[in-house]
Amino acid sequence: MMNPTRSKQILITGAIVLLAGFLFTREIKGLVKPKAETAGVPAGGQLTSASSTINLTEVSTAAKNSINANIAAEITTLENAYKSASEDEKVNAAKVLAEKWDDVEQSVPSALYLEIIAEKQRTFASWLAAGGKFMKAFDTTQDSVISPVLLQKANAAYTNAVALDSTNLEAKTGLGITIVNGMGAPMSGIAMLLEVVKKDPKNLRANMSLGTFAIKSGQFDKAITRFKDIIATKPTPDAYFYLATAYENLGKNEEAVDAYLNSKKLAANPTLSAFIDKKVSELKNKK
Repeated sequence: MMNPTRSKQILITGAIVLLAGFLFTREIKGLVKPKAETAGVPAGGQLTSASSTINLTEVSTAAKNSINANIAAEITTLENAYKSASEDEKVNAAKVLAEKWDDVEQSVPSALYLEIIAEKQRTFASWLAAGGKFMKAFDTTQDSVISPVLLQKANAAYTNAVALDSTNLEAKTGLGITIVNGMGAPMSGIAMLLEVVKKDPKNLRANMSLGTFAIKSGQFDKAITRFKDIIATKPTPDAYFYLATAYENLGKNEEAVDAYLNSKKLAANPTLSAFIDKKVSELKNKK
């Protein structure tokens, strides 16, 4: 029977992981987000279906309200040009819009235009680009309504990419990550990521996904090994953050404090720093 203290620790870890999200492309600010912003994000294996559409016009309108007015006006002009373009010209017009939205860090509309391009071209490169952008949009969105739809679209794009080139590790990694995040049985995604790591032991994205899954499933020793290997290759604030989380759940508070402080140092982010300072204080005061 599980020790109540350990059970409480695992519950705390689960909250932290959901709070942090999967950080393969996310900026460090995604490490600490209010619960309201992540309430709709599915846990691994839970999302099996979602609405397959996002209204591009609504997304565009919302995105324009958050960017410079002059750039927004320029995008409106480009959108009008796209709408009036012939079928042969629409791909190039969509490419311009995808790049323009990406330039202002609006991943959702950028991904939707890349999807349009992929559906017209149906090439490996176009599906891979769409999958990557949808995954970035999923990682960074604060909208719990469209979050599962973005994951579904990323999964579909990567599925199409893998169908065209089953040997490509980037596509297999992306597909595996979408499955682990909630698109289907997580163990099939884990198996796919393990295949990637076998061929490319230093693959950061695959290893990060395997590490976070190990934490969520309570396999803290495995998580520690995974994140220490990642850090040996490329020290990142999120890898140190998850390493600290794993140490904390094993009661190794000194190691957890060191890892949290390394995460704070590398991130140099005020929000994360405040969170870690509080966490470190709690750990140091534990008996």
